[in-house]
Amino acid sequence: MKKVLLITGAGRGIGAATARLAAARGYQVCVNYLNDNASASRLIEGIRSAGGHAIAVAADVSQESEVERLFAAVDEMGPIAALVNNVGILDQASRVEDLSAERIQRVLCTNVISYFMCAKQAVRRMSLARGGCGGCIVNVSSAASRLGSPGEYVDYAASKGAIDSLTTGLALEVATDGIRVNAVRPGFIHTGIHAGSGDPERVSRLQHLLPMKRGGQPEEVAEAILWLLSDQASYVTGNFIDLAGGK
Repeated sequence: MKKVLLITGAGRGIGAATARLAAARGYQVCVNYLNDNASASRLIEGIRSAGGHAIAVAADVSQESEVERLFAAVDEMGPIAALVNNVGILDQASRVEDLSAERIQRVLCTNVISYFMCAKQAVRRMSLARGGCGGCIVNVSSAASRLGSPGEYVDYAASKGAIDSLTTGLALEVATDGIRVNAVRPGFIHTGIHAGSGDPERVSRLQHLLPMKRGGQPEEVAEAILWLLSDQASYVTGNFIDLAGGK
């Protein structure tokens, strides 16, 4: 039976690239998305036309009841073997002194609480102590957790710092339960998240500042994620792969 993989926020960008690569490598993929049904449908159709198996489930993973519903749909595919916590949002560039509590809460709910809630449900199903078969979790953090994003997205950077702590703590907590937990930290990747922040050309505008002098592609991040999920990374847990062109 093909392994079952859930990817949150997978309708576009890094999540979509990961879904396509995972399906090509034999996973059954559940593509979670929130509002963009058209993008999710195109992704699923593309995977199926290439001979892969995938479903799409709309759910707001910042809400615990929605996470429970999402995992119930995943259960129908078979035992979950892998989770990629990928969903993430940022807002327009702003200094901390101008941030509203509503914005901070929204960013933290989507970027942090969703990762905890999805990890909770995955661990309950994967844990050897609970009768599971083990598994892998990869959290999509960001180079912003190291760089801080001053003058732009300190709230986003702080949310990704929380994901770094979650990755380390959870990896140690479930190591004896047959579950590996790792993270990737992309930065300066050509995805639509920057359009949502009002700066769609941000990567192209700043890439000259990077040691590699170019922005990254979602497919490059997907390759790192799939390696962390694979048996080739069987002795890797609590670790981070930085993908930010040397920044």
